[in-house]
Amino acid sequence: MVTDDLIAFHRSFAEGGVGMTTVAYCCVSPEAASAPGQIVMNVAALLGLRKLTDAVHQAGAAISAQLGHAGVVAQRALTGVTAVAPSRFINPTSFAYCRAISTDEIRTVIKQFGSAAQVAVDAGFDAVELHFGHLYLPSSFLSPLINRRKDSYGGSIDNRSRLVREIAEHVRAVVNDQIAVIAKLDMDDGLPGSIWIDEALRTAQLLDGDATLDALELTQGSSVYKPMYLFRGDVPVREFATVMPPALRPAIRLFGKRTMGVYPYQNLYMLEAARQFVPVMSNTKLILLGGITDREHLETGLREGFDFLAMGRALLREPDRVNVMMAEPGSRSRCNHNNKCMVTVFGRTHCVLDPVQRYGAAATPDRGTPDLSVAEQLT
Repeated sequence: MVTDDLIAFHRSFAEGGVGMTTVAYCCVSPEAASAPGQIVMNVAALLGLRKLTDAVHQAGAAISAQLGHAGVVAQRALTGVTAVAPSRFINPTSFAYCRAISTDEIRTVIKQFGSAAQVAVDAGFDAVELHFGHLYLPSSFLSPLINRRKDSYGGSIDNRSRLVREIAEHVRAVVNDQIAVIAKLDMDDGLPGSIWIDEALRTAQLLDGDATLDALELTQGSSVYKPMYLFRGDVPVREFATVMPPALRPAIRLFGKRTMGVYPYQNLYMLEAARQFVPVMSNTKLILLGGITDREHLETGLREGFDFLAMGRALLREPDRVNVMMAEPGSRSRCNHNNKCMVTVFGRTHCVLDPVQRYGAAATPDRGTPDLSVAEQLT
């Protein structure tokens, strides 16, 4: 459920100058959860969600709800049910078995996305973001590595794109023009034999032709294996080991880098791939993500033809980063991409370099106190 701390977390970004803050990750059903403490978009959460949207609006910003179904990323210990995938699959990180989802269950998932979107409308959100990335359930249908179905949802990329198109179409029908509909789409996930730019361009083209989306946020990486392909920069192996069960800690310390992947950080690290999508879009605006920390990065993205720019870790380090960039165009972000913030999602999401979070509000009483979010907020 929404807490006062979650409201303060998002209000801090609104007061810091962002145009829209995204509440991530919101589950379309209880079995769609990817981690503990996530909000399920249902009537029970409505009152708190309304308090959240009112607070962000009062601070001068818009607010979006990211809607997702974890699919292969879900854990039976958390949801109480076996995770589902397009085809039978063994998660290479958790070694958990995922069963193939049935056609009837696919229809149920599509309806769940629509119901969650209606909750977002009723709660006063300005947009929903459909999570079609990182090998969560919709994204896993796009992956030839995971999707080996023989029906109309498998085979060619047009067939593998069917689920994301049907979700987008249904959500648009539910919300009509009351709020914006955005989708987060993997350009590639960094896994051999899985999603790559050539087929992702076709998926984007199909979604654009359907004209069901207002904008497409382009992303990379996977929550299944080698997640550092999404984040880039330092690999917080030691920190991840401390939050794992004691029996797993030695293995994490020994093999963590191999499992998580090592990818150097660079500014605008998704731009090279994302610029391939600019000429493909006719009806849908594009959102650039990845390594955007300074004003010059925003200006570069706009010159390249993107309509919006998305920031994550830089805002976690400095919630007022946008205001600072506007007042001081040459200022540099204080985020150093140590990525230890990834581990804080198991408790209070925060930048480990912020003394307010690390040592308590008394250290610097003039700063806000953000609280629980989830990993997607970092991206």
